[in-house]
Amino acid sequence: MTYTDVLRSLESMGLGNWTDTENDAIVAAYFSMLRDELSGQSYNKALHNRVLQDALGRSRGSIEFKHCNISAAAKGFGLPTLSGYQPRFNFQMSLAEAISRWLAQHPQWDSVLGSRPASGMAEPLALFIGVPPTLHNAPPPDELTQMQTVARRFDVAGRDERNRALGRAGEERVFHHERAQLQQSGRQDLARQVRWVAQEDGDGAGYDIASFTPDGRARLIEVKTTNGWERTPFHISRNELEVAEMRREEWCLLRLYDFSRHPRAFELRPPLDAHVSLIATSYQASFH
Repeated sequence: MTYTDVLRSLESMGLGNWTDTENDAIVAAYFSMLRDELSGQSYNKALHNRVLQDALGRSRGSIEFKHCNISAAAKGFGLPTLSGYQPRFNFQMSLAEAISRWLAQHPQWDSVLGSRPASGMAEPLALFIGVPPTLHNAPPPDELTQMQTVARRFDVAGRDERNRALGRAGEERVFHHERAQLQQSGRQDLARQVRWVAQEDGDGAGYDIASFTPDGRARLIEVKTTNGWERTPFHISRNELEVAEMRREEWCLLRLYDFSRHPRAFELRPPLDAHVSLIATSYQASFH
């Protein structure tokens, strides 16, 4: 059954477009379950569904379908999604606006979500580094367009950039990963010299981690972390781009994604515009 068929079916049951009040209610229920899931707490999907049925007068099927729409919109926001509700696209932008309202009302969500410090681990888990996004592994154009629209409209890259707890947790994970990789290669001497530059010296170097390849060459890593999927956009500064250009052989960008659940990563090497579209988002104004 196509999305259009489902809409027609719902309309035949007397259920038209969802109101903002209804969207706010089901988004709140979705994030309540997602919070429990990410923290390892049990929750009851059927119970949540029944409560929503009673409150909204909607059918069980329409509520299930709407949860899948929320998963699609959440993916566009660079957020983890609730297990069991596979993203269904062609959702109305009013649903994305409801998610934006919920996030604005719960600012603690961004500071807590995805903060998974590795320092407490006796042996940090290996970080899987895979293939970066390309045209060959892109989702269907309509889905990609809708997620890109959400990401631009609600400044998803800016939200990740402002989430200092998430950025710090990602850098820490990469710091431990680099040390572990060198130790496994028999280079304990180099592992001891790996530096978390952003933590020790502050921002401004144009990279976050100073590491090495097993043969001793410098490896300068800029870390960008998101709880979303691999195509979630990110911010990069002019300074980072300039350092990438000046030190092409040493610099790389390590993009961590799905960080709150199953952290994975891929590398991008200069020139970055061979991999991503670089769009100016702000300008510095100087007086004449």
